[in-house]
Amino acid sequence: MIAPVDRTAEPEASDLRIVRILLLALLGVLLLPYVVTPFYRAGHPVSTLMAWRWLKGAPVTRQWVDFHAISPALPRSVVGSEDAKFCSHRGVDWNALQDAIDDAGDGEPARGGSTITQQVAKNLFLWPGRSVVRKALELPLAMWIDLVLPKQRILEIYLNIAELGPSGQFGAEAGSNYAFGHSAATLSAREAALLAAILPNPVRRSARNPGPGVRRLAGTYMARANAQALQRCWTENRGS
Repeated sequence: MIAPVDRTAEPEASDLRIVRILLLALLGVLLLPYVVTPFYRAGHPVSTLMAWRWLKGAPVTRQWVDFHAISPALPRSVVGSEDAKFCSHRGVDWNALQDAIDDAGDGEPARGGSTITQQVAKNLFLWPGRSVVRKALELPLAMWIDLVLPKQRILEIYLNIAELGPSGQFGAEAGSNYAFGHSAATLSAREAALLAAILPNPVRRSARNPGPGVRRLAGTYMARANAQALQRCWTENRGS
């Protein structure tokens, strides 16, 4: 007598193969930024937001500018405004992050705890908006970026992918041309501070027509940029 064949095992094995394939695909997606990052020591990377706008057919304006072709006032202003400990931390400012978490827990207005390196990680590989998942992916990736890329290169990438205008202007050159009608190479200290002041939301804030709040922030950032205590881990071989 021939025993009946149990065919229930075949669908189960097929389901397991599909799960394994999906898990491997997910692992590949998660590891891809770590593989790609060392190659960003050169080249002109684009942000995920730029790519998304291209896919939607929305306008994107970005002209890559090498670090030393940008007015030295801009990196000073951006570091002074966004990440004063940029030169000393290893990708994540844990004290600033803890302060932001404490403020949120106390119901106080949220303040940024992200470093420039974290913003580079988000802009290059992740998505905008606040979420625990994105932050969990962002933190180790920021530490990896800091490990494999020089500080000056991280700053150069940031200054070329940050959104600096209300209608698809990305990077220092596009932002400067839109706001002031001239190249990022000739930004004054005041203009650089105005661009730094709009970085959290260049759609609502304007360097071209700055309101009182933006002007007030720009004054603060100018003072920070000129402070002797502002540590610099990049070279300035041009006059400001």
